[in-house]
Amino acid sequence: MTGGGRTRGHTFYTIKFNGADVRSLSIGTIRGESLSSLKMHKDATEFLHRSVLLQETLDVIDAVSRHNVVDATLGLGGHTKAILEFSPGCSVLGIDQDDAAIMIASKRLERFGPRFTAAKGNFSDVARLVEAAGIGQPDAIIADLGVSSLQFDDASRGFSFRFDAPLDMRMDSSTGGPTAAELLIETDEADIANIIYEYGEERFSRRIARRIRERNESGDPVTTTRQLADLVERAVRRSPKDKIHPATRTFQALRIAVNRELEVLERFIVDAAELLTAKGILAIITFHSLEDRIVKHAFQKLSGKCTCPPRIPQCVCGAKKAFEILTRKPIVPGDAELKENARSRSAKLRAIKKLEPVV
Repeated sequence: MTGGGRTRGHTFYTIKFNGADVRSLSIGTIRGESLSSLKMHKDATEFLHRSVLLQETLDVIDAVSRHNVVDATLGLGGHTKAILEFSPGCSVLGIDQDDAAIMIASKRLERFGPRFTAAKGNFSDVARLVEAAGIGQPDAIIADLGVSSLQFDDASRGFSFRFDAPLDMRMDSSTGGPTAAELLIETDEADIANIIYEYGEERFSRRIARRIRERNESGDPVTTTRQLADLVERAVRRSPKDKIHPATRTFQALRIAVNRELEVLERFIVDAAELLTAKGILAIITFHSLEDRIVKHAFQKLSGKCTCPPRIPQCVCGAKKAFEILTRKPIVPGDAELKENARSRSAKLRAIKKLEPVV
């Protein structure tokens, strides 16, 4: 199968299944098989894999001088592969919560032998996973917050309105947490409106929430992606200038809420900063303003910038200068990358470097 990989423009790959072209098979079909049953033709193990801001990431972490890197969002392994190729003395621990991603990335990276290790888990558990792997303190940690095509292109996961499927949206269904459909049934109208407004920045959030509540009260709640997309499209005024589907923001908001994405991002930054060695670098690629705002403010606090209201006479936020900001402004894709991969347009890369402790 050849596919236009991560929905935000990350991955493109070619796979054969049992010797046959699997263009007609969904990712969900592939996910159900062990990696040993995927027969890769000679180009298949080298996925046509586009990682956003790849060279910029290598540059900002000074990859050639790194020895122990954590890729906290492994995906199909694009950034990890580049680091291992660019820095022969470096080892990488790759973390992902998706079994299929780990299997495919491990196959893709097997030529690096013990220099690559995979661990299953959410990036917010980076401290526990690093300790369990026994790799010691990393000197660089990277995270690419784009969502994998292994999830978006699997209709059964319910992330995309391109497919009519159960409204699930859980990144890791094994956790047993509520699905997006369950969230809409169990949450009152005001809270649904707040979720859609705050996480999706959707100005018609109250109108959408009201229509969801009316469906619930009628005994016919929203349970599929198509039902939700149609409901939002009827509720939202679509301008001819709009470049995205009217349901895009609502789907984003529900995905963030179901997976607690912003909450786990804050936890990840705190733990990753603590894990790093002196002179270690933390680099994060974001794809929407909510993520970028959290990363920007967290990095500012770690660099010692006080975040207290200006009229408070004494600092109470606890900001201490433990890091140097390496990216005063976020690094964004250049013209060449944008031309080749238009979906990279929203990517922003920020990085900080841990200071030597003061003796």
